[in-house]
This record gives sequence, structure tokens and C-alpha cells, in this order.
Amino acid sequence: MCFALDLEEQKRSGFHYQYSNYQVEYSRNLIFASGREMDQVFQSLIDRSRVLLDLQRVKTILGYQQRPKFHWRKKNSAQWEVTVEKPAYDLTIFKLHCGKLTLKIYTKGERVLRIEVVVHNTKQLRCGYSLEKFPRILIQSRDILERFMDALSCIDQCFIADGMLEELPTPSSVGKTKVGGIDLNKARMRWVAEALIALCASPSESQGFTASELARQVRLLSNQSESEYGPRRAAYDLKKLRAKNIVQRIGQTRRYQSTPSGLRAMVALVVLRNKAIKPLLAAAHRRRKSRGAQNPRPIDKHYETIRTAMQGVFDELGLAA
Repeated sequence: MCFALDLEEQKRSGFHYQYSNYQVEYSRNLIFASGREMDQVFQSLIDRSRVLLDLQRVKTILGYQQRPKFHWRKKNSAQWEVTVEKPAYDLTIFKLHCGKLTLKIYTKGERVLRIEVVVHNTKQLRCGYSLEKFPRILIQSRDILERFMDALSCIDQCFIADGMLEELPTPSSVGKTKVGGIDLNKARMRWVAEALIALCASPSESQGFTASELARQVRLLSNQSESEYGPRRAAYDLKKLRAKNIVQRIGQTRRYQSTPSGLRAMVALVVLRNKAIKPLLAAAHRRRKSRGAQNPRPIDKHYETIRTAMQGVFDELGLAA
């Protein structure tokens, strides 16, 4: 490179230029097929990792053996912090900062999640800052980034919801007909869901069921009369189930059958509400600890294990207060 002197003048005079690295950025991009899933992964990653990144772990990630020296002048002080910033309504930055080193996770566009290490001054890496040290600087930056990624909590598949729980209560359409959503907080829809599960478990399920058969099963569960819940109401509820792809019509007939994915979702929602959520809520608001069952069965031991585990979850989420 030539500025004041060209190469021939540099050789003749013995003068040469010396170049150095000052700021280096090293990043990796994770590309998602869905922006909604990327946002769910990012938010879950922040919730699961922020509390675990204490001072000792931050020093390990950044390669410090001891806390750096602090200067009283604010501009030279080394600041240790783990923060979540939202400079824009659609942008969240998870930042880990210490002095002249910064680690960031943020969204870059609609489907790109970027993990980045910024070395604001290469002197901080203590490996030299001249141009020939660039490969070493790059290796150290990569090592910091990999240690940071290893320290983050992994996200399991269960943290990426498919959106069905949010979409169930929203209105939908069957053809040109607009129908309401499915709200399992209402007793009527819970009876319909339980009746659907019962009909699907019957030997004649391969032939499907009619609206009259669904209405009859709902009346058995709810002790209602035919005037309170008849075939017309059952037909409307079947339309709502069809709109959510939980039930489908068999050909051009008036018989219906459940879809495999819809049936699994209904069974999971009913069982979790009746057998897991209700007992856990009952145990969560009690001030005194339950004495337990007098003659415990295996299911009682499982409930006790779940309650104990959920208490730890409540503590982590701040629900204990």
C-alpha cells in the first residue's frame, strides 16, 4: 500500500508503513424458514439464558482469569453487564458486555438471527494488534463466540409452538360461512371435545359419525335435554371443528371423522386441562402443604413429582411471590 511514497521510493529510502488492527467483528448467522419460529426461539433463548450468565461465567466466556482493573474515570471503566435492549419495536438485542468486548444476539431481517462478537480494541485480546496478528485475532474472536454459544441454553422442540393454542379461539371460515372459534374454557366446547374423543374411540369410527350422534354423546356427558343441545347446535360445532381442520366430512355424505392431528390435539388439551392443569393450580394456591393421599397409588406419586417439579418452575418464573 502506498500513501506519501510509492514502492520504489520506499525501497530506496528504507521507509515502510506499519499497519495494525483496531476493531474486529466476527459473527455467525442462523437462517430460519419461518420468522415466527425465529422469534420464539430467540425469546426462549433469552429467558432461559439471562439468569445463568453470572459474572464468573461471563469471565470464562471472554477469557478473563481475573476481574479487570477498574479506573475511576468513567470513560475507562470496565462495565460488566448482561442486558436486553429494544431500540425499535421489531428489534431485540441480547447483549453481553465487558469493557472493550461485546457479545450480541439480534435479529437481522425477517428470518436471520445473528450471533456476533465485537472487539472494540484488539489490545483487549492481549495477542498483539499488528496486521500479521490478524489470524490470531480471528481465532480468539471465534473461540469467544463458540464459548458464548456453548453457554447458551439449548432450545427444545417443545419451545416452538405451532400456533394452534392461539388460533383455536379465533374465528374461521368454512367455504363462505364464517364461524366462531373454539374456546375450551367454555363448558359446551369441552363437552363437544370429550364427545368427539369418545366417538373416535368407538368400533364404528371407521364409518364416521353424524351430527345427531355427536349431540347424543354431548347430552350423555352434560345431562342436558334435546332442546338444550340438539343436532342443529352439534352441526354448528362441527363446522367450527372443520374450520380448524380437527374434523373432516367423509365425501359428500353427512358423516364426519376426525383428522389424526386434530384428534391428538383435542386429547392433549382435554387431558392436560382435566388431569394436569387443574390439580397443579389447586396445589399452587394452597398455603399449607398437602398431607398427600392416605393410600397412595402410582398415579399419586406421579402427581407429587409433577407438583414438586412445577414448584421449581414457579420459582424460576417468579410466580412464588
